[in-house]
Amino acid sequence: MVQADSPAAEAADGAQPPAPRRGLARLGLGWRRGLVVAALALLVAVLLAFHAEVPNGVGNLGSLLETFLPWLGLTIPVLLGLGVWRRSATALLAVLLPTALWLNMFGGLLTDKSTGPGDFKVLSHNVAAANTDPAGTVKLLNDSGAQIVALEEIAGGAVSTYARGLAGKYPYHAVEGTVGLWSSYPISGVSVVDIRIGWTRAFRAEVTTPEGPLAVYVAHLPSVRLKFDSGFTAGQRDVSAQALGDAIEAEPLKKVLLLGDLNGTMNDRSLAPVTSQMRSAQGAAGDGFGFSWPASFPMARIDQILSKGGLTPTDSRTLAADGSDHLAITADYRY
Repeated sequence: MVQADSPAAEAADGAQPPAPRRGLARLGLGWRRGLVVAALALLVAVLLAFHAEVPNGVGNLGSLLETFLPWLGLTIPVLLGLGVWRRSATALLAVLLPTALWLNMFGGLLTDKSTGPGDFKVLSHNVAAANTDPAGTVKLLNDSGAQIVALEEIAGGAVSTYARGLAGKYPYHAVEGTVGLWSSYPISGVSVVDIRIGWTRAFRAEVTTPEGPLAVYVAHLPSVRLKFDSGFTAGQRDVSAQALGDAIEAEPLKKVLLLGDLNGTMNDRSLAPVTSQMRSAQGAAGDGFGFSWPASFPMARIDQILSKGGLTPTDSRTLAADGSDHLAITADYRY
C-alpha cells in the first residue's frame, strides 16, 4: 500500500517533487542578500584605487588617507566575515576586489626582501626632545652596526650627551640646529638646507666612504596635526617638502642619501617633491611595513631612508624601542 506522503504518492497524485538545489543555492548563498556589505567593499576598493583623487582641499583628507592607507586592509577580513554571516554571494564576490587591490599595492611588503649586508649601514632616528633614556639611546646607536647615523629632534642640552656617547665609534660628526650626523667616515661640505620654517632642521654633508663620496641630507620636516576643527594640518610640512626636494634635485653628487623624519609616508602625495626622485630602502629591501611611529604602537612609516643615483639597498629594519616616541630605522647599501 502506498503512503499518502511518499514521493510515489505525490507522483500518483500528479504533484512534482521539488527540484534539487544547485550551485550557490546548495551552499546557502544568495545574490540578493548582503548588498550593504558589497557596497562597503566597493567603497574600500575605490579608496585604494583612487586615493590620489581624494581632495586635499578640505582638511587635507587625501594626505590623511594616504598616511594610513595600508590599514584599509583591516576592513577586508571584517567584510569577508560579514559576507559569510549574511551568506551573500554578492558580498563575497565584491570583497575580492579590495583584496586584489590591497595585495597588489602592499603584498610585496609582507615578505622579507633583504639580500644581506651591503658595503655600509646607515641609521636614522628621531631621538625626541623629551627622550626619557638618552643613555639607552646612545647604547642602541653604538650597538646598531651602522657607519652613518642621522639624528633628529636633538634637544639643545642633549647635544653634548650624544657627542660624548658616540665619539668612540663615530669620530666625525656635524650638528646644525636640532639635526645631526655622526659617521665612521670623514664628513665635509656641511651646509644648511633652508626648508622655509625659520630655523634649522635640515642640512647637507658629504661623507667619504671607502667606496666613494656620498651626499647625505639629514632632515626633520615640520610636524602635522589632526584637529577636529581644521582636519589634517600639513601646510608647513608641504612647503618644506618642496624646498627639500628642490635642494636634492640640484645636488651635484650622483649618489645621494636622505635620512630623516619626514612626518609623512611614501604614499602621501604631498611628499612627492622628495619621494618622486628617490627610492625607499624599506620598499626595496625591507621586511614588513617598517612602521616607525608611535613607538608604543607603530602605525605609520614617517621616518625614511631614501636614496638615488645607483645606491642599492640590501636590507632595511626597525630597531627596538628606546626612550623616544619613534623607532630607529636602518638600511644597508651597496655603493
